[in-house]
Amino acid sequence: MTKKILSYGFLALVLIFLYAPILLLVVYSFTPSVIIGQWSGFSFKLYADLFMTERVRTMILNTVVLAVVAATLSTILGTIGAIGIYYSRGKIGKAVKGVSNLNVINAEIVIAVSLALLFSLLSFNKTYFSLLLGHMALITPFVVLSVTPKLKQMDSSLYEAALDLGATPAQALFKVVIPEILPGILSGFMLAVTLSLDDYIITSFTKPTEFDTISTYAYNAVKNQAKSDLPALRALSAIIFLIVVIVVIVMNFRTRKNRRSKE
Repeated sequence: MTKKILSYGFLALVLIFLYAPILLLVVYSFTPSVIIGQWSGFSFKLYADLFMTERVRTMILNTVVLAVVAATLSTILGTIGAIGIYYSRGKIGKAVKGVSNLNVINAEIVIAVSLALLFSLLSFNKTYFSLLLGHMALITPFVVLSVTPKLKQMDSSLYEAALDLGATPAQALFKVVIPEILPGILSGFMLAVTLSLDDYIITSFTKPTEFDTISTYAYNAVKNQAKSDLPALRALSAIIFLIVVIVVIVMNFRTRKNRRSKE
């Protein structure tokens, strides 16, 4: 009984430590007060201002479009890469797998500086394309990491069986392999979107001067002490947190649904 109380108490302390600041942020996103800790009445003003300001609307649109485009391209590339690694045999497959996992454990600042140096050596100006390449370099390995376990769970003889029954390699891929690993592909896409939305370091090293995302906008607002922008960041942060919660719930729901269907 004592052990159970202690374990629950420790869990409660951890949850409070992790989520109390976020809960405080959400609560104060419903008051227009500039100073956190000063309640000036319940209001949706910050949320209204968030979408009525053209600069903020443009920044949010930039972030969402970049995340979706980068995640889509990275999901395609990462899925192809994961399938190629899975069906590769010998040292080549292991080497490619090791290289693909390198960016997962590598410090993000290393990737950002490496990309900036590469673009500089190639005389490649900072454009939307350089920003897109930077995000893809960051998130593609995570897609590979999400798809690979589903490939390992799949019956490896399905592809060969489809070929024996007269299917072309493309038909076997899209009608047999892809449906089997689709949950991993969707999980990889959602993870890629989340990582792209959250990124600041690579974005700051590869973006055009006039281009802003949520992360760079928030950093510049805090750095420059732009008091007019700081309250809106509370509402924006609350929306991002809600989106992340919804993504996690959807991913968990899909995982449970897939487990039940297999049982």
